[in-house]
Amino acid sequence: MTVKHWSKTELLHQTVTNPNIIVKGTHSYYSDCWDHGFERSVVRYLHGDAISQQWPALGLIDQLLIGDYVCIGAEAVILMEGNHTHRIDWLCLYPFMASIEAAYQPKGDTRLGDGCWIGMRAMLMPGVTIGEGAIVAAGSIVTADVEPYTIVGGNPARPIKRRFSPQTIGRLLALRIYDLSAEDFTRVQPLLADDDLVALERAIAEIKR
Repeated sequence: MTVKHWSKTELLHQTVTNPNIIVKGTHSYYSDCWDHGFERSVVRYLHGDAISQQWPALGLIDQLLIGDYVCIGAEAVILMEGNHTHRIDWLCLYPFMASIEAAYQPKGDTRLGDGCWIGMRAMLMPGVTIGEGAIVAAGSIVTADVEPYTIVGGNPARPIKRRFSPQTIGRLLALRIYDLSAEDFTRVQPLLADDDLVALERAIAEIKR
């Protein structure tokens, strides 16, 4: 039996098997020390998991799209579709099997942008987008999209602050850092562990020449 420890993480591109979970790149990870791993403990499909994939489809099954260099903290929860068969516009919330197809209302794909950080025990509701470089504070419940390079927290999660000025965020997004080739990303990686944006822009401009 393999002993888990917090110093070791689960690389998602090596472990994900669900065809509806799309992992970009080879660096995104989950801190799986305290539970049964990403697919069993974090991603909560009520319709679209390994068993229900064999059932007749109720409708479109949403996808979980995970960017590269995404950090997912221990015991986070990502709610996917099938968790919405309780129609609040109907007189009764109960998911009667006789009307289950009409009760199933897809919320759309859930997206975790490149370089974002989902804190420990955070919960993401279906269909949200977490922007590039955004941070979801530990224990937060995210019910709406999170802008790039923004820190959110609470229940429901609200913006706390931007990591950088709007101008700096615009410049970072324009660089498309996470679309660089593996070789080029390695070249600029030391600059990413710093705050000198001009140097990073200069290095990427040199790469593109």
